[in-house]
Amino acid sequence: MLVKTDHFQKASPAGEQQVICRNATVEDVEPLYLMIEEYARQGIMLPRSRQALTRQIDQFVIAEIGGKFVGCGSLFRLGSDLVEVRSIGLRDEGKGKGVGTMILEKLVEEARRQRIPKIMALTYAVDFFLKNGFDVVQKEIFPEKVWTDCVNCKKQHACDEIAVLKRLD
Repeated sequence: MLVKTDHFQKASPAGEQQVICRNATVEDVEPLYLMIEEYARQGIMLPRSRQALTRQIDQFVIAEIGGKFVGCGSLFRLGSDLVEVRSIGLRDEGKGKGVGTMILEKLVEEARRQRIPKIMALTYAVDFFLKNGFDVVQKEIFPEKVWTDCVNCKKQHACDEIAVLKRLD
């Protein structure tokens, strides 16, 4: 669960609007749903219902530029020593500006705050995670993930996502 903290802001060059990364609220459910649904149609993310997003809203962070929703990400606890980065997504206007890294930094900061030593993700964006201090690992080392989500995934027996891990200890 994310604890409500101050906004995390990134300095912007002159003329550019400031990026704000903040904890999500119930008012963010619809833009979250629409973004995740768009990625799910492309086979990049697992779909999430509006009801599930409402229940899990405290796990999400939102990125905004000029007050407009441009990205999201979430943290999901898989065990006492492991969390998963989920649902990192960006609208076109958020790409190439460090917004994804800013979202990931906020999630890593939360894992540190909770004293969780390992953060994992299953991803197609391997380079992004490598650039942010993660290492490629075998997905079989995460049985917690397999029994939480993979068991319901249509790609379960032919998963082409890459597992990445960052150790915080």
